[in-house]
Amino acid sequence: MRIHPLVVAARLVMLALVAALTLIATREPAELRWIALLLVAALPSFFAPDHRIAAPLGRLAEVAVTGLAAGSVAAAANSLGTVDAGFGAEAVLPYLAVPLLTAALRRRPTEGAALLGVAAVAMVIGGVIVEEGTAVITQPGYLAAGGQWLVLGAIVTFAADTMRQLMTPTEVTPQPYAEATRLLTQLRSVARSLPGATLDPGGISEHLLEELRTVAPAERTAVLSASGGGRLVVLAQSGAERVDWEVTLDNDSAIADAWATQQAQTASRSQARTPVGGDTSSLVVPLVAGVRTIGLVILEADVSSAYPSAVISRVTEVTGPAALRLEAALLFDEVRSLATNEERQRLAREIHDGVAQELVMVGYGIDNAQATLPEGAEETAEELRTLRGEVTRVITELRLSLFELRSEVDRNGGLAAAIAEYARTLGTSAGLRVHFTFDESTARLPAATEAELLRIAQEAITNARKHAGASNLWVTCTVDPPYAEIEVSDDGKGFADDRPDGRYGLAIMAERAERIRGRLEIRPRHPSGTTVAVVLGTSARRDSVRDSVSAPEGE
Repeated sequence: MRIHPLVVAARLVMLALVAALTLIATREPAELRWIALLLVAALPSFFAPDHRIAAPLGRLAEVAVTGLAAGSVAAAANSLGTVDAGFGAEAVLPYLAVPLLTAALRRRPTEGAALLGVAAVAMVIGGVIVEEGTAVITQPGYLAAGGQWLVLGAIVTFAADTMRQLMTPTEVTPQPYAEATRLLTQLRSVARSLPGATLDPGGISEHLLEELRTVAPAERTAVLSASGGGRLVVLAQSGAERVDWEVTLDNDSAIADAWATQQAQTASRSQARTPVGGDTSSLVVPLVAGVRTIGLVILEADVSSAYPSAVISRVTEVTGPAALRLEAALLFDEVRSLATNEERQRLAREIHDGVAQELVMVGYGIDNAQATLPEGAEETAEELRTLRGEVTRVITELRLSLFELRSEVDRNGGLAAAIAEYARTLGTSAGLRVHFTFDESTARLPAATEAELLRIAQEAITNARKHAGASNLWVTCTVDPPYAEIEVSDDGKGFADDRPDGRYGLAIMAERAERIRGRLEIRPRHPSGTTVAVVLGTSARRDSVRDSVSAPEGE
């Protein structure tokens, strides 16, 4: 039960006003029985204003009692001579506005129309009741008063909602692309005003770790963020040795507890999957933006009890504002990746449905021309065979371009698998023998970073296939987040500096490497060929190679 004080006060004030007017018009306390009935009818509006049945029935009773009371009060005023011609009904009819206005405010026009009909019928019944030998229904004052309040009630019922709509400013629903343009323009303006004008998750994470070094002791630190499949990815880390952090959220660890509770967690053991010997203190602080956990900060020190409450407070003072910055960067990365992938898929569809199909038809036309050549036209036949071979070559290039556009890193397969699939496909088309060496951790890089590394590897492999004249291709993929290195080598004729398309391809690879804060290395391979490598982060210091595979193509 919910009581609305304003509703109760409004009804009580109106009841008091109607009671006073009734006493003035009739000077008969007995006529106050109608006011008492109105009070009883108003009880549902006092104590159950939102009830589905009681509230409407209460309003129905109010208008019925008001209509009947109008005839009785008018007749009493006539007999006393205080207000003649039936105008005494004006003493009680103002109460009609209360239930009608309530229905209008609740946006129930059907109920309002029903209340008006009940009020009209009740006024007719009240008007034909003969008291002191006179039926007030025939008196002009009663008809005028009743008609006036029925008209006012109709205005309240049907015009209130219309007037509210007219007075409310129309909200124009923006078109999706117009709204997207507006939001992206705002994002660009905000990004330019940021420190360093960056929305790079890795850069923001590294800056956060640098800030934390000044407020808390730590030999090892890391920033982890959510990725697909309920796993975490390492955005940045620091320390003398690279740590194989726990990246699953279903294990019994401080990482999982901090993510679930959104509270800082401490532990007396390392949060790495490989145990760290000696005394260890761990602090895991969630990065919470609004109500959503977007990442974790891990600090570890090789002493016991390194993170008392005072240190935790200082750390959370730093991580609080950083959470919002990181969320903005992650959202920007996601929007950019979605837009890029959608554009690549759109281009692939247009090429497949457009120029690729037209070239196939050109090939069929050349085949028909060859079949209908007259005997002895050997020179023309040779030209047609050459042209047919060139069309076939272009169609093959288009198909490989479509494959490149549609290639993506599977969140279950990983970066190495995507690069291997692409290298195998292009190696087969060019007759290259492809050799793979993979050293990939079970931890994952951010999706946007993996996508950029895949595109760099694709460009390097494509250059080797098209221009190197090589027989062998070596592809090495090392991933140990946040470190990664992709190397593509060939035994061809080397890189020609005077080839315009080659310089353009190198520029594209360099831009992609810079975007993920990596570096592109191009060097000659001895005794022949070229090596293109992209390196992200600093090299891991490990004594053994994990999950390493080295196998030639087809083996």
